[in-house]
Amino acid sequence: SGDTEAEEPVHILAYYSSIGPSRFEELDKFLSNIRDGRYLRAKNMVLKLNKLKMALKWEHVCRIAGNGVAPGRLHVARAMVEAGYVENLKQAFARYLFDGGPAYSKGSEPMVEEAIKMICDTGGVSVLAHPWALKNPVAIVRRLKEAGLHGMEVYKSDGRLAAYSDLADTYELLKIGGSDYHGRGGHHEAELGSVNLPVLVLYDFLKVARPIWCNAIKKILECYAEEPSDTNLETITRFGRTRVFKGGSPLNCGQDLIDHCLPLWLTSQEMENEEFEAIKLKLSNVSASQGGIQVLIKT
Repeated sequence: SGDTEAEEPVHILAYYSSIGPSRFEELDKFLSNIRDGRYLRAKNMVLKLNKLKMALKWEHVCRIAGNGVAPGRLHVARAMVEAGYVENLKQAFARYLFDGGPAYSKGSEPMVEEAIKMICDTGGVSVLAHPWALKNPVAIVRRLKEAGLHGMEVYKSDGRLAAYSDLADTYELLKIGGSDYHGRGGHHEAELGSVNLPVLVLYDFLKVARPIWCNAIKKILECYAEEPSDTNLETITRFGRTRVFKGGSPLNCGQDLIDHCLPLWLTSQEMENEEFEAIKLKLSNVSASQGGIQVLIKT
């Protein structure tokens, strides 16, 4: 999430390869700061509601959000409904939680340009989510394109939105779609995978994404080849379909990555690239004794 100059909230999606982002620690810190800000914002909203004679409990809001989830306005609103202070979510927002409302609290989300730059710098593809929710989508899309945005959502579960498809064409952005599934299982939540995208849309997406992902994979593997430490191997296996175990019988970690992991992350054509050939040569000289780690492949 991020805010524009007019303080209109903007949601940015980040698409990474199966090996995950490069510079993971930097991205993780960036996201941790956002999560911390969301906790502070939600607590401030609860305090304001308490001052308005609503004895809403912070624990109640956290329970609704779920374990490990930073609470947002929606979770506060649901807690208000369950506690009987409002009849429904619409009433909670209309009376108390709307922008500038009596229980509203401004978040500490980064500027949207910062979010896009972070995604680009860590090997991701940045996409604007649900532009139809924006008050001034044309101006915002123009600004985000200048910041490095790759695409925008155009497809919903009920089909393609022609106006936003035209907007994507105007700014030469990828056209993406999604179900907006959050795993909450709510009555109004769309099912996972409920949006069908045309094959050509996926082709256009991968045409842009694959070079970005390959470059990120190259950086991650180069880092491990230069310094085959536990930490650098963990960066590789954190998102890839691998598991890391201490000890075990000796094996050639580098060769194991070449034989079993690279085919999961790269196409045969990508693996034949000169840069990856050089990395494979470096990896083949990395032994288990250097890292003291055994890599097992998930099946």
